[in-house]
Amino acid sequence: MRITDLYLRYRRKDPWVLAEVDLELAPGSVIEVVGPNGSGKSTLLRVIAGLLRPTRGTVTGRPAIVGYAPERFPAAQPFTVAGYLRHLAAIRKVDETAIDEWTSRLRIEHLLGQRLPDLSKGSAHKVGLAQALLCRPDLLILDEPFAGLDTAARAEIALTVDAIATRGGIVVASDHQGDLRTLPNVTRYEVRDSRVLPMATQAAEPILNVSVRLPLSRASLLAAQLRAEGHEPLLSQDETVEAAE
Repeated sequence: MRITDLYLRYRRKDPWVLAEVDLELAPGSVIEVVGPNGSGKSTLLRVIAGLLRPTRGTVTGRPAIVGYAPERFPAAQPFTVAGYLRHLAAIRKVDETAIDEWTSRLRIEHLLGQRLPDLSKGSAHKVGLAQALLCRPDLLILDEPFAGLDTAARAEIALTVDAIATRGGIVVASDHQGDLRTLPNVTRYEVRDSRVLPMATQAAEPILNVSVRLPLSRASLLAAQLRAEGHEPLLSQDETVEAAE
């Protein structure tokens, strides 16, 4: 898959969100996209997924089967979890056994009867990941896939990314939590000042996850302290702070 001399802006007189973007995404590659908030990471992911058309430039060689999980799952829909996933499976012409597989792997089987608007943010995020994976994608686009996930789900997504790359698929993800750093041969690009530039390849770093169960008020204070020290804590629905170092 190749992106050539790509420019994108939302309105004619707006500044360029992306400019002079040239990327080649080879089969079997895992691409991590980093950059400051508002730099254009999510815009780049939507372009790669085919959800946004560039103002100028071309995107060629996109695999036919694409899975996309946005950072914020649009939960305000009139479905139960089961109804939504069955609807998506029918659209993608996927056997419903895939629903059983991914709700089990992400541990959301108990939520199948719940309405999407009633889900917690973390649970809705898992539904968004499940719908992206139902179709066994050859191109998987993940926008902050690890944010708000419990340790088991984060490990499952990392294993899934590695498996897709191993069978020759392409994975492109933004990842503030750093879970992709545990995988081998991850290529990193930084989006800054509308450009997308390669970063030096680093050896995979071991990730230490520490879970602490605290009252919510104390958990929020601890999370603030960890952020001040340069860590990325996660405050989960069960009032547990997880810190990745």
